[in-house]
Amino acid sequence: MYPAKAAYTRARSGLWLARSRGRVAGCGRILFYHRVSAASDELAVTPQRFRRQMDEVARHGLRAVDIGTLVDALRAGSAGTLVGLSFDDGYLDVAEEAAPVLGALGFSASVFVATAVTDGTAQFTWYDEQPPLIPWERIAALDGDSPLVFEAHTITHPNLLALDDDAARQEIEGSKTILEERLGRLVRGFCYPAGLFGERERRLVADAGFEWATSCEPGTNDAGTDRHALRRIQIDHRDALLDFRAKLGGGHDTPPPLRALYRRARYASSSRS
Repeated sequence: MYPAKAAYTRARSGLWLARSRGRVAGCGRILFYHRVSAASDELAVTPQRFRRQMDEVARHGLRAVDIGTLVDALRAGSAGTLVGLSFDDGYLDVAEEAAPVLGALGFSASVFVATAVTDGTAQFTWYDEQPPLIPWERIAALDGDSPLVFEAHTITHPNLLALDDDAARQEIEGSKTILEERLGRLVRGFCYPAGLFGERERRLVADAGFEWATSCEPGTNDAGTDRHALRRIQIDHRDALLDFRAKLGGGHDTPPPLRALYRRARYASSSRS
């Protein structure tokens, strides 16, 4: 599946290059990653590629910022040269490899953490051997004193669509409470695990007091975008620099034709609807 996805991405990037001649401008896009590591992991972008990608952002006169900063700028109508940046799950390599690059360029990024996975009482189910996560003491030190701003990603990283109302509410509200206690500040943002949400999940997130939330649906964001369904574009392990440039510049703002069918098939067995 992954080589086929990469080939399709490359084809779309080539079409974008032919149409746009490589022109890139800030349009409220949010790019998201998971890991920055040389590990053989489809969720990991190598440190060398990540550095080249961030240099590419700067080369086009753009600045990568955490999602809260982007949301404030969208509201104020001043997001013209900003690109949102985020990392899901809170892997240790983000602190070790990504943060120094971001700091050197004057960039910032949001990091979404699942609180019970961070403290070791739950695990990410897609790993036989889970990579190290940023420990709580380091999260507290990095938050507000580094390019990384930490936000909520539920407690155990479940498929929220598979939970009943009370369990879904606890995952959402509980993650905010725990993270605020750990950080000593208001937590503004939330990320739906795997981007899975519906109207119920959106309502629960808003009722919990989150100002904004991110999905995994591609596209741009502007002043009229639903703040609890912000669009994001994933940067993949196999993306070449052309693919990154195309994602930055609008070549992947619409989902691939079979994406919805694939996600429905992948998550249907664990969803209530």
